[in-house]
Amino acid sequence: MASPVVIRTARPLDGLHFTASGPAALTGPVAEHLKLLGAAAGTGPAARGDDRAGRITLGGSGSGSGLGPDPQATAHATATIAWSAAPDTANTPSGTGVTDEATAQAATGIMAVHGRRDGAPRGLAVDYALTATSVLTTQGLLAGLLARARGGSPAGVDTCVDRAGLLVVSQYLAAAGADEGEAAELAAGGPPFTAADGTLFELETLDPGAWAGFWRALEAPADAIRAGWRPFQFRYATACAPFPDALHATTRAHGWQRIRDAAAASGAEVCRLRSLAERAAEHDGAAPWTLAPYACGPRLPDAAPTAPTPAAPLAGLTVLEAGRRIQAPLAAHLLGLLGAEIVRIEPPGGDPLRGMPPACSGVSARWLALNRGKRAVEIDIKSPGDRLRLRELAAGADVFLHNWAPGKAAELGLDHDDLAAANPALVYAYTGGWGTGRIADAPMGTDFMVQARTGVGEAARPEGEVPAPSLMTLLDVLGGLLGTEAVLAGLLLRERTGRGVRVDSSLLGAADVLTLPALRRSGRGENPRRSAGFRTPLATADGWIAPADADAGACAAAAAALGLAGLSTEDALRTLRGRGLAATAVTTDLADLHHDPRFAGSISRDAHGAPAVPDPWSFR
Repeated sequence: MASPVVIRTARPLDGLHFTASGPAALTGPVAEHLKLLGAAAGTGPAARGDDRAGRITLGGSGSGSGLGPDPQATAHATATIAWSAAPDTANTPSGTGVTDEATAQAATGIMAVHGRRDGAPRGLAVDYALTATSVLTTQGLLAGLLARARGGSPAGVDTCVDRAGLLVVSQYLAAAGADEGEAAELAAGGPPFTAADGTLFELETLDPGAWAGFWRALEAPADAIRAGWRPFQFRYATACAPFPDALHATTRAHGWQRIRDAAAASGAEVCRLRSLAERAAEHDGAAPWTLAPYACGPRLPDAAPTAPTPAAPLAGLTVLEAGRRIQAPLAAHLLGLLGAEIVRIEPPGGDPLRGMPPACSGVSARWLALNRGKRAVEIDIKSPGDRLRLRELAAGADVFLHNWAPGKAAELGLDHDDLAAANPALVYAYTGGWGTGRIADAPMGTDFMVQARTGVGEAARPEGEVPAPSLMTLLDVLGGLLGTEAVLAGLLLRERTGRGVRVDSSLLGAADVLTLPALRRSGRGENPRRSAGFRTPLATADGWIAPADADAGACAAAAAALGLAGLSTEDALRTLRGRGLAATAVTTDLADLHHDPRFAGSISRDAHGAPAVPDPWSFR
C-alpha cells in the first residue's frame, strides 16, 4: 500500500463556537487554546472578576459537525474552572487559601521545588499553574467532545488550579514520599554558568565523558569535575545541582568563545541565555502543535466498539507509547487516566528508569508517577524482527506516541508514513524538543536548553534578578500536557474526517505558551519582566507565607509593621486575613502534603505505596 499523503492542516473545532464567563484569569488562557483549535468566540455573559469560578461553553449548530448523533444539539461540552477543589470552611474564610496563581504555587509545592536551587521557596514569575490548568481544561473539553462523537453522552468537566499544581509536582511528591532518600543531595546550587565577559549560559550533555572533557578543556580541578557530575546528572530529578564552587570559578575565568570551543571539542553543548526581547523578535506566533490529517485510506466506522462514559471518555481506545523520561510518558499517562489502554514499549530488560531512586517497594517513585497502570511490552527497536512486532502492534492501535531523538523514527522505518501505510486511521504523535524547523540554530532539545534559548530563564524571575532557567522541569511537564492535548485534538479530528492524523508537539511550543504574556508585553514595547520582588514569600517564625498577587504589597507592609516574622505561620495568616488580605502557607516539604488540610483526602497511595495525586479533571 502506498504511503498516505498528508493534506492541508485542518482544525478539530472548526464550525464550533464558545462562550466564557467568570474571571478572565481562569477562562482567558482556555479561550486561547480553543481558538487555536478552530473554535470561534461567541457572545456570552461579561466576565465578572468577583466570581470564584469560570465557565466555558463550547457548542455549534450541530449540522455537519460530526460531533454526535443529535443534529439539533447546541451545547456539546462545558467546563468550569475554579482555584480550588476544596470548599470553604468556617475556620478558613478563604477556603484552602488558594485564590490566585501565587497562592496555588505556594500551597501545591511549586514554590518549594522551584526554590531548591536557591535554598528557600520562591515563586515563579510566570503563571505556571494557570497555564497547566488551561491545557487540562482544554483536554477535558476535547475528551467530552470525543466521547460524544463516539456515541457517548455529553460530558461536563470541572478543573481546579490547585489540582493542576499537584499534577505538575507529582514526580517530586512521589519521591518525597518514597521508602528511601534521594540518590543526590538536595541543596542549593545549579546553573546557569557565567563566562568572563558576563555571558550566562546553560551546559548540557548526557555523557559523563563529554562532561569531563568539557571541564578538562577549561582546566577545571579534577576533584571538582568528579564531584560535579552526579548533581548535574540528577538535576532533572532533584531540581537542584550543588556544584563545587570551583566549576563556577572556572567558567568565570574564560571568555564565551573559549567556552564554546571547549564544548565543541568535547561533545557537550552550551547555550547562551536569550532574552525575552530576542525571543519576541523571532516569535512566529505558531500554535504549540501541528495537526495534519492523511488524504487516503479507509474511513473509520461510525461508532467505536466500546461506548465511552463520562468518567472514561477514551474507553476502548489503545495508545502505543514508546516514551522516555518525562514528556511522552506523561502525555500517555494522562490519556490513560481518561480511559485509554496504554501499551508501553520498553527495551529488553525493561525501562532502566524503573530502578531510579528513590523507590517504593523496589520501583522508582518517579517512574510510577508517570507510568503506573500501563501495560509494558519489551521490544528491541534495533532488531528487524522486533520492529516488525511494533508495526503489528501499531496496526491495531489508535495512537502511536513517542519522543525519540529527531530522525530516529525514520531511521528505524517507524515514522508516520511507515506506520500509517498499514494503519491509515492511526493518530501518530511525536513530542519533541524543537518542533519542525522553527529554530535554525537550536541546541539539544532538552528542558533546560529550551528554557535558555527561549527566554524562560528571564521570564521565570522578576526584574532585577539574574535570569536563570528553573531547575524544576517546567517544559518537560508542560510539553507532556500539550502532547496530550494534541493527541486528543488529533483523535477528534479523526472522528470528524474519518482519516488518521499526524500530530507534533514540542518543548518549544510549551515555552511559547508559558511565556506568551511576557512576549506580548515585549512586542508592545513594555518591560516583559514582572516587577522586582514579585511572588516573594514572607518568612514567619516557623515557615513561610505567600500573599496573593493583588495583596502582595499590603502584606509586605503589614509584615514589616506588625512583625510577622516573629509569629507562627498560623498566627501570621490569621493576622493578615483579619485585615482582609489573602495569603496562604507555603508548602516547604512535599511529604507534608499528605496531611495538609488544604488537600484533605486528595493524595492517595498506589499499589506500590507511592504517593498519587488526584485526576486533574472531574467529569459529570
